Amino acid sequence: MKTSLLSRKPSPDYRRLLTALSRRGLPDRVPFVELFADQEIIDECNRRMGYVPEGKTDPERALRAQINFYYRMGYEYVPFDNIDGLEFPLGHLEAADTAELSRGKRQWTSEHSGPITSWADFERYPWPVPGRLDTRRLELAVQFLPEGMCLTAACHSIFEYVTWLMGYETLCYKLYDEPDLVDAMFERIGQLFLAAAEVLVQLDRLEILFGGDDMGFKTGTMIGPDDLKTKSLVWHKKIAAIAHAHGKPYVLHSCGKLDAIMDFLIDEVRIDARHSFEDAHSPVAEEKRKYGHRLALCGGIDVDMLCRSTPEQVRAYTRRVLEACMPGGGYCLGTGNSVANYIPLDNYLAMLDEGRRFC
Repeated sequence: MKTSLLSRKPSPDYRRLLTALSRRGLPDRVPFVELFADQEIIDECNRRMGYVPEGKTDPERALRAQINFYYRMGYEYVPFDNIDGLEFPLGHLEAADTAELSRGKRQWTSEHSGPITSWADFERYPWPVPGRLDTRRLELAVQFLPEGMCLTAACHSIFEYVTWLMGYETLCYKLYDEPDLVDAMFERIGQLFLAAAEVLVQLDRLEILFGGDDMGFKTGTMIGPDDLKTKSLVWHKKIAAIAHAHGKPYVLHSCGKLDAIMDFLIDEVRIDARHSFEDAHSPVAEEKRKYGHRLALCGGIDVDMLCRSTPEQVRAYTRRVLEACMPGGGYCLGTGNSVANYIPLDNYLAMLDEGRRFC
């Protein structure tokens, strides 16, 4: 299986992906979609293929390695995270990374308190400057992009950055104790991502805007649905409108059980597709039955299953999902969240190979 998948000659066509996202018929095969793959996964797949990127500079070699991975794995696109120049300094906690493909340390933000907990913190924080957004890395990627592939770019995460900068616990208190500071946080961050979207939609061969905002957990939304609608989703609505005005779909990655805001996401924000599903609360086959006539669904091969199963079990699970989600179109195959470095690589490859075999 490894040799078969890693040696197969790809035939990318991003129109296949757009067909699925627009729900305008069945593509000739199921497209693959991920928010991203961890660098350790990219490096190990390239190593197995014997691929050594050429280039005059480290950034060029890194781009070539990234593009080769998505091309050879069978994706129709190469995803990019937020545009350069849109960085938010954060404090991190860390611990040893025990994954087989370890990066040494894993980092995360404190849920208790972040760098902005007061108006004084807000005023002295080194906010990004919209006029300094840098598209050179994306423009360079276009030079190396294989025929038939496109770029996607992330435009996220408004709610998440508020929680990371304030601390989730602090945010919950401030919603009641200092709502004007919370509103200022959403306004500042929303404006920055809106400015980024206006730049991204003008880039050559960038066909999809991929928003992201983890707004839920296993039983509901992280804060009240009405607060999400009025403080965060109003910005996603504006970004989606920019994407649509330029003929591009807007895909939203958001973890958690979002039933309380799904109608708003579909009817008001007008997302074209949702990404991120977990069997513990929102199995993708069930979500397809509930919402598949209103939006496309991406991913849903449960990450916990991918981590704990054998390749044969992954194949059987993937086929069941495809049989449930492919009828009528509007489905793209991928993990329930992202290709994390703790997912056994052979299981990830089994998922993709089963997708290529499905018909």
